[in-house]
Amino acid sequence: MSTAAWYQLLADAVLVAHTGVVAFVVFGFLIVILGNLARWRWVNNLWFRLCHLAAIGVVVAGSWLDLVCPLTGLEMWLRRQAGQPAYAGSFIQYWLQRILYYEAPGCVFTAVYTAFGLLVLASWFLFPPRRRDSA
Repeated sequence: MSTAAWYQLLADAVLVAHTGVVAFVVFGFLIVILGNLARWRWVNNLWFRLCHLAAIGVVVAGSWLDLVCPLTGLEMWLRRQAGQPAYAGSFIQYWLQRILYYEAPGCVFTAVYTAFGLLVLASWFLFPPRRRDSA
């Protein structure tokens, strides 16, 4: 396998990981809310909740500071190393990008990320995390 192909493969892996982080942030919040309504105690596990809050916190902070997401930056660097323009390439890349990237002014994303972050923070008060799962 050529060096360029390796960079392409790594860029696709970063894109898949990025999609996983997005899914964790979005679905993690839904799991916290729905899990508490269903009385699933594990959804208030402190480590799960801390990781979730940290993930959305990084997104909100990066948005307010007008920073490119580190995963996006890494993926774009890998694609350039593969000799490709950013976001032109494999099947995985093409379809997952349709989920992650939209055309809108930056302030729209900042507002959405901030609102979602505030919802996640509010869930800490509505459904406080616990240090240990006890059934």
